Amino acid sequence: MAVKRDYYVVLGVERSVTDGELKAAYRKLAVKYHPDTNQGNDGAEEQFKELTEAYAVLSDENKRRRYDQLGHSAFGGGEPMSGADLSGIADMLEGFFEDVFGKKNSSQLPKDLRYSLELRFEEAANGGDKQIEYERQEVCDRCRGSKAEPNTVAPECAACRGRGEVRYQRGFFVASRPCSTCEGTGVRAELRCKSCSGRGARGKQQTLTIKIPAGVEDGSVRTVRGAGEQTQTGAGDLHVQIKVLPHPFFTRDGADIHCEVPVSFPQAALGAQIEVPTLDGKVTMRVPPGTQSGKSFRLRGKGLAAFGGYGKGDQFVTLLIEVPQAVTEKQRALLEALAAEMNTAIQLPRTHGFLDKLKQLFE
Repeated sequence: MAVKRDYYVVLGVERSVTDGELKAAYRKLAVKYHPDTNQGNDGAEEQFKELTEAYAVLSDENKRRRYDQLGHSAFGGGEPMSGADLSGIADMLEGFFEDVFGKKNSSQLPKDLRYSLELRFEEAANGGDKQIEYERQEVCDRCRGSKAEPNTVAPECAACRGRGEVRYQRGFFVASRPCSTCEGTGVRAELRCKSCSGRGARGKQQTLTIKIPAGVEDGSVRTVRGAGEQTQTGAGDLHVQIKVLPHPFFTRDGADIHCEVPVSFPQAALGAQIEVPTLDGKVTMRVPPGTQSGKSFRLRGKGLAAFGGYGKGDQFVTLLIEVPQAVTEKQRALLEALAAEMNTAIQLPRTHGFLDKLKQLFE
């Protein structure tokens, strides 16, 4: 069994320490070793327990007198801390832990909101202003966030002393839960604000204009400061998540866009001028004679604005040679004549390369 250390040594104070010095020493060490700032550090948690046990004894005049006379044996070697002791320490620590860790009653903290905004591909490409509507909680006009009727004296719930939550012991630490007496409002039922029913805030519909930068990417987030939930302590933020809907013709790769355009065999073989759609409208693109299916061409500057950068991307056009599914008798005759001619007079580099490989394979 581990030997208990001297409580004065644990807190790093002399035996003549005053109540104020004792409290200051404990506050400093409790902040350093508090579990919230030492996640996963079992050693820090044990030190915090040791500190709290030492303070529970030395901060109590009677227990300190007994400890000074008999040491740890004054408590029979057992645990000197009771639920009442822990509750008293929790009261003392509540104020300065809130200052250090920023912890307050969750009902007083302004909350952030999230909004999913769908954009068409063209809207994301061009940017601009987009109007949205959403609901947020705002401080009640009648009670101004106090939760009680105006000019009410002592409206606090007696069960939780206006906190809206009650503490209870869970193992070594003190936990909390919403007060059932006041339903978490912290205000007596008969004195609650009639406008907000003691919540301190009311839902209101908001209309907001969001600026969408050109080239915004799917999944990006636009944050509007102060547009979230509102409380007496301030307002949270609104996080607008962008969802860009797919386009029936274009696909995106960063600032570049890609598309596929079908062409006929004569156009690919002889060359042609074809119309290609872009985000800026149709443009004319030259198809060189002898273009193979799957060949890509670059249209410079026809992509999207570089999101968070400068300039614009390019558009890549992939040509796919389309074979007719049905032909007339005249067309069949012409194609058969062309096929016969191609077997003797026209060089097909891929066909000849394929045949050469087959020949080498079976020799």
